Amino acid sequence: MKRDGYNVAIVGATGAVGQEMMSILRERNFPVRELRLLASERSEGKEIEYNGSGIKIKKLDENSFGGIDIALFSAGGSRSKEFAPAAVDAGAIVVDNSSAFRMEEDIPLVVPEINPHAVAGYKKRGIIANPNCTTAVTIMALKPLHDLGRIKRVVASSYQAVSGAGAQAIEELRSQTLAWANSQEIIARTFPHQIAFNLLPHIDSFLENGYTKEEMKLHNETRKILEDDTIAVTATTVRVPVFRAHSVSVNIETEKRITIREAREALGKFPGVKVVDEPQNLKYPMPIDAAGRDECLVGRIREDYTVPAGLSFWVVGDQLRKGAALNAIQIAELLIRDYM
Repeated sequence: MKRDGYNVAIVGATGAVGQEMMSILRERNFPVRELRLLASERSEGKEIEYNGSGIKIKKLDENSFGGIDIALFSAGGSRSKEFAPAAVDAGAIVVDNSSAFRMEEDIPLVVPEINPHAVAGYKKRGIIANPNCTTAVTIMALKPLHDLGRIKRVVASSYQAVSGAGAQAIEELRSQTLAWANSQEIIARTFPHQIAFNLLPHIDSFLENGYTKEEMKLHNETRKILEDDTIAVTATTVRVPVFRAHSVSVNIETEKRITIREAREALGKFPGVKVVDEPQNLKYPMPIDAAGRDECLVGRIREDYTVPAGLSFWVVGDQLRKGAALNAIQIAELLIRDYM
């Protein structure tokens, strides 16, 4: 580790994930020497407070990365494809939060608690991919169970907070709720339909197979992170009128039967997971409890009586933290600990 710290850039600094990255860098005392905040031209010159000082936002372009050690990207896939190579050419290691590079064979897709060894793959192209937020939350519960009994099949239904769609989506839920309360017209701009007091079984665009891109991300990314292409994953992703934290209902079929006791014990020992499973006391994971927390909460653990070896459970995690910003910074911590 450098004694005087590292030069870090946040690409997409004004977005919800970019802002969360700044907070987590502070919380975890990440060794930052210089923090460079990059965004689009319309944000250029605005000032954001960090550690008691104001940092002016700079316009993102191909010349933005001189002297940067680690570039944290959270500005969308098109921006990542355009500017991540420039960051690498300037000498930075990129941790990318978009879907741009996740499934490229020579770019590692990393959840530090699960496959930290994969970080070494950054040496091929200088880029490490962050998983999709729903994948990150779900796979934190899948990994310890996969180690116990080897998962054959996953059926998942997600209940995804609006903040997963960005700051405009948060504002849309707020404004629609206020409009409903005041008997005013409800207008949908960010989502195709009203989100307040409604559910939308549609996240990202539809594919020819009838699934959405979001649903296929859970299938593809789970297999890559767990390094097991035999796992079958089918998902339905749903946007719900919750501001923060994604919830996922998960059913798994395993090669070896896992008891409820074994599952609770394995999940409880796994870093980044907390078991909240006392149905007799009405205690189970809820988005309101997971918001702002680093851990993914798991509960409603029960054996699936329809198959010889299977479990059902409910997992909730803050998608702005473990699903995005926290995971990216944990990757950066692995980089400076083991590789830089």
